[in-house]
Amino acid sequence: MFDHVVFGVSDYEASKTFFIKALEPLGIAIVSERPGGVELSSDGKVSLCLLQTEEKPAHLHLAFVAKHREQVEAFHRAALNAGGKDNGPPGLRPNYSGKYYAAFVIGPDGHNIEVVCHEPEN
Repeated sequence: MFDHVVFGVSDYEASKTFFIKALEPLGIAIVSERPGGVELSSDGKVSLCLLQTEEKPAHLHLAFVAKHREQVEAFHRAALNAGGKDNGPPGLRPNYSGKYYAAFVIGPDGHNIEVVCHEPEN
């Protein structure tokens, strides 16, 4: 659906480090970087861009797709190790759907970062 998503961060280095470590289990890595900005992608087509800003951005909810539930769990561990705050451990969310398996972490700027798998358990 998206070509790219761009949002501002208050501490570029902290946010860049957090997102690289937290999203590594999904195969997401740096595609390009310039002073104060980084583009991350897993396929080179859809990307997430972080930019240093002095503005106080509103909190976002970003949800990334996982291929399997183990990626959700790996994301949660990696994000917490990268300094994120738990906002919902890996698990089924039956109030969304019977197969909605997700984890939520608050990132450096207060953004709610989610990884969700819609596939049944292996």
